[in-house]
Amino acid sequence: MTLKTQIAIPSLVRVKSGALDRLGLYLKRNAHSRAMVLVSRGMVPAYVDRVRESFAAEGVACDDWIEVDDASFERAAELFAGVRKEIKAVVGLGGGKALDVAKYVAFLARLPYYATPTSLSNDGFCSPQSSLTVQGRRKSLAAALPFAVVVDLEVCKDAPRSLWLSGIGDLASKITAIHDWKLAFHAVGEPVDDFAALLSDATVYQFLGQPSFDIQGAQLLSTSLMFNGVAMEICGSSRPASGSEHLISHALDAIAERPRLHGLQVGVATYLMSLLQRNQSERIDRLFDQTGFWDQIRDDPFSRDEWSRAIRLAPSIKEDFYTVLSQEGAVDRAISLLDEDERLKPCFIGAFARRESTDHRD
Repeated sequence: MTLKTQIAIPSLVRVKSGALDRLGLYLKRNAHSRAMVLVSRGMVPAYVDRVRESFAAEGVACDDWIEVDDASFERAAELFAGVRKEIKAVVGLGGGKALDVAKYVAFLARLPYYATPTSLSNDGFCSPQSSLTVQGRRKSLAAALPFAVVVDLEVCKDAPRSLWLSGIGDLASKITAIHDWKLAFHAVGEPVDDFAALLSDATVYQFLGQPSFDIQGAQLLSTSLMFNGVAMEICGSSRPASGSEHLISHALDAIAERPRLHGLQVGVATYLMSLLQRNQSERIDRLFDQTGFWDQIRDDPFSRDEWSRAIRLAPSIKEDFYTVLSQEGAVDRAISLLDEDERLKPCFIGAFARRESTDHRD
């Protein structure tokens, strides 16, 4: 981990209803008179129209409205090569793929980046990394925090419930990530940045106070996820936001026939890792029960075999990254919990058939 004495944080933060209609004004105020806009493929046309109208009203030019459905380094490099010298800022509008590509293009071009998420499915909209594939393999590439974070609460409130729940799962993961960080300190001497850890912890408890699906809930979730990104910037690593639960999700991305939303994978892995850590499992369970997270997973359960393989693969995903899965016997214990824990059993297909066939042979 690199200790830092100076950090960059967003200069402009607007978390309010109607923020989408003021995006042109925010660009104009900061003399960003010409922008490149990267939009998620399939974006609600009305949202794109609102941004176009706000640009036109403020005299902000935009020659490039680019749809993104390929979150790859290769695509980002291609777009960077096409950035003209007249461009003053890069805007990402939509979900994770467009925002990750836009962030990386802005980073390569050394241009201000405006993160404008239309859902709150993970903390990636305000993090110092871009999640991109490199030759088909998912990587977290160093980038920079956004110059501006613009969250329209009405837009995010109306996002599909699965995206809300994905964001809740990603937020809950900070509980196990911080615990893994402290385990790494005691096991291998990895330094812990106390302020970054405290900030990440605080973001979770802020949302736990009122886990609702309304405007106030959107405000709490968006600011909580945003501060997770700031916590990573403070300490110069992903430790405040990513631990063993993220390793499992990354492994699933690599091996699963049908990877799910990042936060849904991470949320289930968070609960599983909390059992291993003996760390706030009841609190996580209560949050997932209150919000319907468990219902979402049970309606479309995971493959037990894929999770077993992912758990075994997880410790090798990041070199020299100590977590609870690094402890002796932890991997086998985690796999056994898939069949033993009453909350987890309904989340997987194939968890019981294996046991029944074994009992029959005995």
